[in-house]
Amino acid sequence: MSESKQQQAILMLEDGNVFYGKAFGKIGTTTGEICFNTGMTGYQEVFTDPSYYGQVVIMNAAHIGNYGVKSADVESNSVKIKGLIGRNLEEKYSRYQADDSLQQYLSEQGIVSIYGVDTRALVAHIRNCGAMNCIISSEISDLRELKDQLSKTPSMSGLELASVVSTKEVYELGNPHSRYRIAVYDFGVKKNILNCLTERGAYVRVYPAKTPLQEINDFNPHGYFVSNGPGDPAPMDYAVKTMKEILQKDKPLFGICLGHQLLAMANGIPTFKMHHGHRGLNHPVKNIITGRSEITTQNHGFGIDPEAVKKSDTVEITHVNLNDDSIEGIRMKHKPAFSVQYHPESTPGPFDSRYLFDEFMGMMKG
Repeated sequence: MSESKQQQAILMLEDGNVFYGKAFGKIGTTTGEICFNTGMTGYQEVFTDPSYYGQVVIMNAAHIGNYGVKSADVESNSVKIKGLIGRNLEEKYSRYQADDSLQQYLSEQGIVSIYGVDTRALVAHIRNCGAMNCIISSEISDLRELKDQLSKTPSMSGLELASVVSTKEVYELGNPHSRYRIAVYDFGVKKNILNCLTERGAYVRVYPAKTPLQEINDFNPHGYFVSNGPGDPAPMDYAVKTMKEILQKDKPLFGICLGHQLLAMANGIPTFKMHHGHRGLNHPVKNIITGRSEITTQNHGFGIDPEAVKKSDTVEITHVNLNDDSIEGIRMKHKPAFSVQYHPESTPGPFDSRYLFDEFMGMMKG
């Protein structure tokens, strides 16, 4: 057994609850907003999803790490979560294609983790009490010191994180001779979202979050994609301004997750912090245009105001969540722009919603 697995770790919540377990990954201390993911597989994709930046994740499956880690199973160039909480975090793995163990991976990536926690009780507590900040430490045992450090952790509300995880340089993917060019605003885009665009024949150019729209004019895109990302959309005035400028061009626009929230804000629809958010790969959503339902992958702690959407003169609802009736998709009534709150690239998750990429390509072809 490794040294880290013999070492005690402590999890303290903002409301004062304390949980004890064993250290995993890096020995150290970390803070962030606690959240839970209900998916049974795809933990590496979750850990590398930029939308999780700033969060400590509880994985609801009993065993995490049991199939190891593989370099191909990533959504960005590094682990983005701030910490990991699990019932059983496994060093041994069964997949012969794996490159390494979860312990080695998290240690190399500098991720402080804790296991041996009653995650069912912890998830039930967060579900009932709501999202809150937490601290994990495998080096500090003084609860007063942990409480003091935790008190200095900023709230997710009002926190702009998209520009932190965005690319710093413009880059391109796909066939440069393609008939269809897509400009992607990167607020934390996942690799498999870009794959879903290039697999459909698009030539994609990815831009940093704060790129002025006039700098994209030379690319002359046929459509615009606005990505997912972490943090609170409310302080992102720069992105809302850009979104309004894009809409004036009357070219196809597709937004996912944070991009969905920004499209709503560009139409005067506010966002709000959800009680504990939606995170997992089994959330049922109904497409009210077609009447069909789909099982979706989700990761968001903010949503758009449903009453404001219903009163809007410019936007109509296209998708609703069948668990809580929250708004999962909108489209503009008089412009070729639409968005969804969930993740149709679905890595991990079922492919029920990938038709949305086909619809986006169809809008450009049309």
